[in-house]
Amino acid sequence: MSTPNATPAAPTANPSNTRKKALTGVGVIVLIALAWGGYEWTMSRHYETTDNAYVQGNVIQITPQIGGTVTAIYADDTDFVKAGQPLVQLDPADAKVALDQADANLAQAVRQVRTLYANNGTLSAQIALRETDIARAQTEVVRATDDLKRRQSLVGNGAVSKEELQHAQSQLSAAQNALATAQAGATAARGQLTSNQSMTDGTSIESHPSVLVAAAKVREAYLAAQRAALPAPVDGYVAKRTTQLGQRVAAGTPLMSIIPLNQVWVDANFKEVQLRNIRIGQPVHLTADLYGKKVEYQGQVAGLGIGTGAAFALLPAQNATGNWIKVVQRVPVRIALSVEQLQANPLRVGLSMEATIDVTDKGGKALADAPRSAPMVQTQVFAALDTKADAEVRRVIAANSPRK
Repeated sequence: MSTPNATPAAPTANPSNTRKKALTGVGVIVLIALAWGGYEWTMSRHYETTDNAYVQGNVIQITPQIGGTVTAIYADDTDFVKAGQPLVQLDPADAKVALDQADANLAQAVRQVRTLYANNGTLSAQIALRETDIARAQTEVVRATDDLKRRQSLVGNGAVSKEELQHAQSQLSAAQNALATAQAGATAARGQLTSNQSMTDGTSIESHPSVLVAAAKVREAYLAAQRAALPAPVDGYVAKRTTQLGQRVAAGTPLMSIIPLNQVWVDANFKEVQLRNIRIGQPVHLTADLYGKKVEYQGQVAGLGIGTGAAFALLPAQNATGNWIKVVQRVPVRIALSVEQLQANPLRVGLSMEATIDVTDKGGKALADAPRSAPMVQTQVFAALDTKADAEVRRVIAANSPRK
């Protein structure tokens, strides 16, 4: 009887080998963790990171400088506008009426001043005439005096009657009265000339005070008429349009906003414990949730906030109360971005960002210690209005001045 073949026994694992492999795996993991931790600790000493960062920009409100009724709207939300492009038109009728009245008042002032200058010549001629009258009267007084003396010498021998003597005396009195009248007229004419010259000496028609006052009113009215049209002060995008056609608006009423997206920056809110090594000028790496990690911006620390967000809140914290709880504060750090990066990958105001500041170089300043040498932002759109107003004044003065 045959015996069945016995099944060979499975090899038994060596417990010591299994333990060794497990320990090796754990050791490798620990080494990797230590290496990663050491790397992170080393690198974290040179970087400060926050995801509490948002894009900010200049939100330029378009507000009228005069009141009026909206008659046209040339731009709407999301539209791109160029500097100087009209945005809103107000009814200019009232402003034009005021300008016409100011022009008329200036014309009247110019003509009145011209009359003052002309009166100087007229009064000078009157003085010359009065001086001629005085000379004539003086001659007549001398003649009448001589005639009276001659007749008085002849009265004794009866050659001249009393009637003739009285007649000679009357002629002398008349001559003396005529001289006094001529002298009084000359004195009055000199007084009038002095008074008139006091209003014209040292001035011209253009620089006369009466003309200057009227010219200032023309400039004011001209500017008001021009301000019925509201231009865009800068290149940018329209947002928050609130005005409607036919709306009656007062001076200072917000009508819409212009946001120049090539002038945005990032406000990164760092914890107070992260600020000790942050300096102006340090490089910053940023990413936007809009584009993800594939787009990285290179920025620069432009400045550190002067207070925490809570300090400038509408209702600041009252830490002196009994139920005080300490909260880690955050301070905004402004990060500047280059125009080229913003043109390549535009950002919108309010977008979320992640910012990492390289704090390796600590040689910079924590606070600015010098004022700006140039305007932060500037527009030349309104500069031409003064020149045009001056041209309007010159036009009115020339139209009412004597032809040369």
